[in-house]
Amino acid sequence: MTGIAQPFRFETQIREMHPEITAIAGIDEAGRGPLAGPVVVAAVILPAPPDTFDLPVNDSKKLSERQRMELADALKADPRVRYAIAQRSAAEIDRLNILRATQDAMREVALAVEAQWALVDGKGFQPFPIPVNFIVKGDANSASIAAASILAKTTRDAWMVELDQRYPGYGFAKHKGYGTAEHLAALNRLGPCPEHRRSFEPVVQPTLF
Repeated sequence: MTGIAQPFRFETQIREMHPEITAIAGIDEAGRGPLAGPVVVAAVILPAPPDTFDLPVNDSKKLSERQRMELADALKADPRVRYAIAQRSAAEIDRLNILRATQDAMREVALAVEAQWALVDGKGFQPFPIPVNFIVKGDANSASIAAASILAKTTRDAWMVELDQRYPGYGFAKHKGYGTAEHLAALNRLGPCPEHRRSFEPVVQPTLF
């Protein structure tokens, strides 16, 4: 398992420009696209120099499930790592829309982890409560964002496994709420459950597939 080639490039640039900044949080989400379950956002502050950090974190999509789980456990066990996790439920997503719900959770974790600066995966939005850099494909280019992507993904996956027990028949443990053929067939057969996002078109119109 290999990590990011220049894992602290963005963090180093910020510290060189602003020596007073030590707490830089990477922020990423998991679950914007699924038809069911929450969107989960994580913020992670990794150890700053002169401490060393050598976990081979990477974009969670490039890791196996086992690698993600091992790295998530290691991140949580490291006393130098600060992190916060927030989620917005399917009902909140329906009320706010997925973009606003995700952005709201990103603001929450930035404050919860007491960051001085944020590196956020994706395109920019305002307002944000602290200084922030938005980085497209940040989870593949920043160790801090990659670590956040791992915690967000593993947290959400674990929750979807639990939802599979609460609402059997949809296959949540397997597809994690994404719109696979199996999920769409189950949705057409069973109708939506309370964890489905009613504002997402395949859920609103399940008889179309």
